[in-house]
This record gives sequence, C-alpha cells and structure tokens, in this order.
Amino acid sequence: MEDSRDVFENRSLKRLLLFIYLVPIFGVVPAIWTLNRRDSDRKQREVSRVAILVGLAWLLGTLGLTSGVAVANAENAQGMGISLLLFNSVLTSGYFLNNVWLMVRVWRRQSLNLPGLKRVTKYMP
Repeated sequence: MEDSRDVFENRSLKRLLLFIYLVPIFGVVPAIWTLNRRDSDRKQREVSRVAILVGLAWLLGTLGLTSGVAVANAENAQGMGISLLLFNSVLTSGYFLNNVWLMVRVWRRQSLNLPGLKRVTKYMP
C-alpha cells in the first residue's frame, strides 16, 4: 500500500496546497494543521503563517467592530452603529482582496512579505 504522504510530493499538488491555505476563512484550518505538522517544507510553513496571521487579524477586527455595533445599538446611537458596520464591511472586503493578492503572488512565485507582518510571523511556530 502506498504511503499517503507520497501523494503530496508532487510539486503541483504542493502549490495547490499553498492556494488552499489562502482561501479566506476556510483556509486557516489547513494552515493550522500544516504548522502543527513538523515535516512540511519552508514555503508551506511561510504561507501558513501569513494565512493564519491575516485571518486572525480579520477575526479580531470583525469581533471588535461587531461588538461596537451591539453597544451602539444598545445606547440608541444609530449613526455610530452604521459607521461601524461600514468599517466592518471594508475590513472584510480588504481581507478577501488581500488573500486574492497573496494568491496572485504565490502564482507568480513571489515572496509573501507583507509590511509589518515579517516581525510577527517569526514568533509563530
């Protein structure tokens, strides 16, 4: 019987995995799985770190803005709630566009250096 790890030795499948890591929201799960596995290569770990960090930033921003909307609605500040919802939609659209941009950079075989994230990703496993 063939080892299941031999399937991922194909270069095109490894590159497809890099795209899967950058799928917004759902790609974070395989990225976390890859970081927990210690036998992945350097490029997979780099893309996984960036995908997790960008996804975590989006999640924290969305939770913060959504809780701000709930507080604004409780205090009858409708204008503030609408502006927070607008910022939340801009944040989510930016997250999706950022992941598409990162996918294009993977497709072109360019580095995934995002400004300010290089320092943070070196502390991840």
